[in-house]
Amino acid sequence: MSANLSETSQKASLGEEPEEYFSPHDGQHDVTTFLSWHAPGRPYKKRTKEYYINSFLITIAIEIILFLFSQYLLMLVVFSLAFLTFALAVVPPHMFFYRISSEGVRVEDHYFIWDELYDFYFMKRQGVDVLHIRTKAYFPGELTIVLGDMPVNQVKTVLIPFLPYREYVEPAFMDKAGDWLEKNFPLERPAA
Repeated sequence: MSANLSETSQKASLGEEPEEYFSPHDGQHDVTTFLSWHAPGRPYKKRTKEYYINSFLITIAIEIILFLFSQYLLMLVVFSLAFLTFALAVVPPHMFFYRISSEGVRVEDHYFIWDELYDFYFMKRQGVDVLHIRTKAYFPGELTIVLGDMPVNQVKTVLIPFLPYREYVEPAFMDKAGDWLEKNFPLERPAA
């Protein structure tokens, strides 16, 4: 037992993720890792200069209209949202560590046991496969996990024994509106 714990602590100190963890509460129960991978924390697409120019012009037009109607507080809100949009488009996400084990799902330093999770489904965001796991608790509500190079079928095979799989999830109004705007009023030309 002490050899197993010292080996685990050596791997942790070397920066490696140990494959199995020993639970001190139950001598017969090992936590088995089914999948682990590194991927960006959110879907990210490098934007062109055209995207920033069009976004800036739309923001200025909205700000002028709000100024004409003396909506100064709303101008501040629009400016804040525009700043957030530019910041998320400029700064690429850092790499996260994801792990699916016999006890639950780990995202970086946060661990979610199977009893806290509700169901899962997959979506494509900006050309990247994303796993969505809904939680029973109101917060966070949903885990959004970028799969990176991990195949969808492999993740699905591991998760199905623990959680129900939703083949289709009805998009919310905001998702439909965003997709419609992106399709009909693109901020940049699609890559050839």
